[in-house]
Amino acid sequence: PGMLLARARSQQEDPSVKALCTLARECQVDLLIGSMAIRASADRLVNRSLYLSATGEVIAHYDKIHLFDADLGEGQRYEESARFAAGTHAVLVPRAGYTLGMTVCYDMRFPALYRDLAQAGADILSIPSSFTVPTGEAHWHVLLRARAIETGCFVLAPAQHGVHEDGRETYGHSVVINPWGEVLAERAEGPGLLMCELDLSEVAQARRRLPSLKHARPYRL
Repeated sequence: PGMLLARARSQQEDPSVKALCTLARECQVDLLIGSMAIRASADRLVNRSLYLSATGEVIAHYDKIHLFDADLGEGQRYEESARFAAGTHAVLVPRAGYTLGMTVCYDMRFPALYRDLAQAGADILSIPSSFTVPTGEAHWHVLLRARAIETGCFVLAPAQHGVHEDGRETYGHSVVINPWGEVLAERAEGPGLLMCELDLSEVAQARRRLPSLKHARPYRL
C-alpha cells in the first residue's frame, strides 16, 4: 500500500493519462481507461475510470463508489478502503448516439446504481474489473447478465486476467452483453482485443418487451 501511494500521481501529472490521451488523439477514437490509482490527497487514492474523447481530452471521470473490503478465506483478504477514498457521484457520459454510465468492478454487486444510471439515460454501462478467480468463477457472468437484463442496457466489461506481482490472480473473461442478457463476445484469458458491433436499437426493443424501469415504484419497509 505504501509503495502504491508513493508511486501514484494526480490525474494532471500521471504519465499514463497523458500517453493515453495522445493515443486517443492519434487513433481518433474515444477511449475508456478502465481504472487507475490516482492520488487524491497526501495520504489517499481514488480508483478512477476516465473517458477520453477522440481529440485526446478527458471529458469525464468516475471514482469507484463501492470499495472492496472482504475476507474470501484461504488467506485472501482485501481492504480497499485502507488506502482508497470512495467516490460520491454517479457519472453519465452523453455522446453522439448513446449515453454511457461509468462504474468499476465491485460496483456491479449494487444493482440500484445501475437502475439509477439507466433511468437517468444510460444505454451502455461500462464495468472494467479485476475480479479474483474464486469470485469470478462463481459470480462474474451471472452478475453482469443480471445488470444488463435489469436495466435494458448493453454491458461492456473489460477484465484483467493473470497472476499479478503480489501473487493475486484475476479471472479475466472480458465480455460484451446485450440488453436481453446475451453474451455477444467474450475473451476468456490473456491480453488482446475484443471487437463487437452494438445495435443500439436493441435497448429500446428490450425495454418495450420488459418495461421494468417504468414500473419501479417507491415503497416502505
